[in-house]
Amino acid sequence: MNYFKTFLLMTLLMTFALLVGYFVGGQSGMVIAFMLAALSNFFMYFFSDSMVLAGNRARAVAPEESPELYSVVEELTQKAGLPMPKLYIMEDDSPNAFATGRDPEHAAVCVTSGILQTLNRNQLKAVLGHELTHVKNRDILTMSVAATFAGAVMMLCNLFYFFGGRRDDREGNPLAMLAVMLIAPLAASLIQLAISRSREFGADQGGAQLTTPDQMISALKGIHRGIEANPTQVSESSAHLFIESPFSGRNLSSLFMTHPPIEDRIAALEAMKRN
Repeated sequence: MNYFKTFLLMTLLMTFALLVGYFVGGQSGMVIAFMLAALSNFFMYFFSDSMVLAGNRARAVAPEESPELYSVVEELTQKAGLPMPKLYIMEDDSPNAFATGRDPEHAAVCVTSGILQTLNRNQLKAVLGHELTHVKNRDILTMSVAATFAGAVMMLCNLFYFFGGRRDDREGNPLAMLAVMLIAPLAASLIQLAISRSREFGADQGGAQLTTPDQMISALKGIHRGIEANPTQVSESSAHLFIESPFSGRNLSSLFMTHPPIEDRIAALEAMKRN
């Protein structure tokens, strides 16, 4: 199913690129857009993880630099039956973490410097169990491609904004131009939302199974408090990758959150304890 959704994202990017290419340059614009979209799809599949890590200024961390981080991940991977992922640190005082890659054999887990300072070992173990569950469930490819997809859509929207209508039809179609410029970013956000929100409950459950529900609840509460006090500095295109989004709120604003509300996630873990 995850591979199908990844293919769907790539198809959507191709379709959107052809649409923008047509309005910017007619048939010749479509040809150029097709080539750019094909190249983007290639990079999204093979290098989306590298692009996400670079976009968040993450750096590889050696075992001697963070022995406790390596110790916790090694313990969890053995328990989960997973290969050891590459580990990265993102210099950010806010507590957060994410996983990326195209499969368990090519996975990377990134934590912020803030999470290493904020959470205790048991809480950190629950967070990393959550991220390794994303790896085990093969969520990481679709989520990483979605981040790259959102960035590519915004790039195409900017291209459309600067170059306007078709070159062979200077009058263009103002309504179509407005629709592409306004609807496309919203569509990218909704795709991210659909991909990430349902997965967070499953990853929370996986983290609780690798540790305990109480440890997972404690970790989520600690991260949530830390983010409220000091929001994570990330772009909107990759916010859905993190264990907790820096954005919060209910009512209408909750429709556009990339994560379920923290109260709902804790309630699901409490129900898991009772079963």
